[in-house]
Amino acid sequence: MHNSVTVSNLSLVFAFALVMVSVGISLKEQLGLTKDVLWSVCRAIVQLVIVGYVLKFIFNINNTWLTILMTLFIIVNASWNAYKRDPNPHSHYWNSLVALLVGTYIVLGVLILSGAIKLIPSQIIPITGMIASNGMVAMGLCYKTMNEAFHDQRQQVLEKLALGADVKLASQAILKRSIKTAMQPSIDSIKTVGLVSLPGMMSGLIFAGVDPVYAIRYQIMVSFMLLATTGFGAVISGYLSYRNYFNDRHQLVIG
Repeated sequence: MHNSVTVSNLSLVFAFALVMVSVGISLKEQLGLTKDVLWSVCRAIVQLVIVGYVLKFIFNINNTWLTILMTLFIIVNASWNAYKRDPNPHSHYWNSLVALLVGTYIVLGVLILSGAIKLIPSQIIPITGMIASNGMVAMGLCYKTMNEAFHDQRQQVLEKLALGADVKLASQAILKRSIKTAMQPSIDSIKTVGLVSLPGMMSGLIFAGVDPVYAIRYQIMVSFMLLATTGFGAVISGYLSYRNYFNDRHQLVIG
């Protein structure tokens, strides 16, 4: 079966009307979200239109190095957004960049070597975007949880340091809690996939007319891929970032 999916301008107008419902709720309840909603919509439209034409250009050229450059662009931007979510004023951008680079390219490498995807822009770029965005969210959760934990457990950390523990041992409980919190949403999502939601990859293939059973195989692959990315991102960023809460003399620095 091959069903064509067409979104007309009228369809977009009706969809935008649904956005205005959110704006109306914000105005009525005085939530102060009207500007944010409208700005987000305008920004999304501009970004998606630009990305659409850029991807069309890259897909037509089908150049390997240009494809790799695009994946780097995605990773750099995702890393920057994850870094900006870190409340710690002593954080470093390279922590996020290294975590996302390693996690993304390991997962991509496994998928390519296993034959699940090919090294062509129409497959590599969308998959990279899915991997990087998932890792970005996980790292952001890890950073936020870690910052809260260091503030909440400041006294316990200081006591461990005073008893002779090194910074890693003093931070171990916080590190485990941060990684667990970062991975939990992905684990919960996988538990309910198919029962509660039909995720993007599977829905997109079904819309394109692919056999649902065949689409399920791709969705299973994507679920495993995203869980692995969450693990890589959370663990690597966590182990690189906890040291930012200590100075060169292994003293806890929170501020």
